[in-house]
Amino acid sequence: MSSAESPSHPGRRLGLPAHGPGSIARPGRRIGALFVDYGAAYLLSAFFAYDPLAILAIFAAIQILFLPTTQGSPGHRIFGIRLARVEGGWVGLWRPIVRTLLLILVIPAVIWDADQRGLHDKAAGTVLLRA
Repeated sequence: MSSAESPSHPGRRLGLPAHGPGSIARPGRRIGALFVDYGAAYLLSAFFAYDPLAILAIFAAIQILFLPTTQGSPGHRIFGIRLARVEGGWVGLWRPIVRTLLLILVIPAVIWDADQRGLHDKAAGTVLLRA
């Protein structure tokens, strides 16, 4: 192990590197991506008079449409992160739906494990990685 490697870095238990592409996306990137996506939903909701339910529905639509097709929402792509299955392969259709519904509830997203994965990602079997 090199001196730059941490013996207990986030993602180690998942076989992920400590730094660089393929490593766990750190909170700053994830929060930045969330602000971009929520901001886009807020701006698009102007067509619905900024109804809070419309904002959440648009945010959910952004997540559910982009996650399985581009491996990340627009915010994820801007901040250089992507969604992946823990086992590898395509995330499919149901994982983005489960992940998004739990993300909207907020609580699962703010409870993390040692790998810095929120409960919403654990339930969906996904992980946010640096692209």
